[in-house]
Amino acid sequence: MALPYFENEDYQKIDYAVSPIPKGKYENCRFVNCNFLNADLSSVHFTECEFVGCNLSMAKLSQTSFCTVQFKDCKMLGLHFDHCNEFLFAVSFENCQLNLSSCYGLKLKKTLFKNTTLQEVDFSDADLTQATFDQCDLLNAIFDNTLLEKADFRTAYNYIIHPEKNRLKKAKFSVSGLPGLLQHFDIEIVD
Repeated sequence: MALPYFENEDYQKIDYAVSPIPKGKYENCRFVNCNFLNADLSSVHFTECEFVGCNLSMAKLSQTSFCTVQFKDCKMLGLHFDHCNEFLFAVSFENCQLNLSSCYGLKLKKTLFKNTTLQEVDFSDADLTQATFDQCDLLNAIFDNTLLEKADFRTAYNYIIHPEKNRLKKAKFSVSGLPGLLQHFDIEIVD
């Protein structure tokens, strides 16, 4: 049975926590100030969609497809992106809160995280090649066996990344970020 198809729609101030989003394929749609708190987005397909000012916290993402999807000014606490459909998975985040979320094992090449709070996000086994963390708070974010080659952390802060447990070839860091790279070596850094 084919899923319903929605194209070029603009959804504003809809509470999907009360009225579930219809299962289907959404292409070039905008969701503005919508509430997806604890919503079941399982098996819903979003292609070239934009979420602005939405609350997606604790939404269920089993086999959800995010293909070239932008999130701006969204609250997205406790999401399991690792449960999403990996085929053509591509997202970007601007001014979002992704605390306590999981990106375990995801391919996030060239992903843009801008002015985003990523506290306690699990990036273990993820591929963040050429990802950009622009003005991002990475307090207690987990990097373990993470591919970070050519990733840009120059303006990120509060990160702790163990160089021996992650691949960092040609990754970019600022001098002020060195303590986050050297903490595991019990080295004292003095100005």
